[in-house]
Amino acid sequence: MLELSRNVAIPDNELELTAIRAQGAGGQHVNKTSTAIHLRFDIRASSLPEYYKERLLALNHHLITADGVVIIKAQEYRSQELNREAALARLVALIQQAMVVEKTRKATKPTKGAKLRRLEGKTRKGATKALRGKVRT
Repeated sequence: MLELSRNVAIPDNELELTAIRAQGAGGQHVNKTSTAIHLRFDIRASSLPEYYKERLLALNHHLITADGVVIIKAQEYRSQELNREAALARLVALIQQAMVVEKTRKATKPTKGAKLRRLEGKTRKGATKALRGKVRT
């Protein structure tokens, strides 16, 4: 059971974890053992609340395929168990990122004092530049 919040959790049978061989340079150990983890999670077939599903499917993320399947490959660590934990942590982070609702921006107008300060600054800057001209004798 993967806990997302107090009310929402993902059952283990909805997560497909496969051990595969890690990529990259290695040696005898990496060539013989399957330490990397390939995690697949089908958003549409999951037991997540509809709101979670909609937000995840609307998220334009490289880990989510067009079919609505999250694919995570974890191979940072040399042990399979640490890679399994890393993959699950990345899935939780992805779902929590989708649940963050950004504040809507409220349009504001500059105050009268701010407008005056801006214009006074422009006047001062113009006066300074006017003094930089050639000296006439």
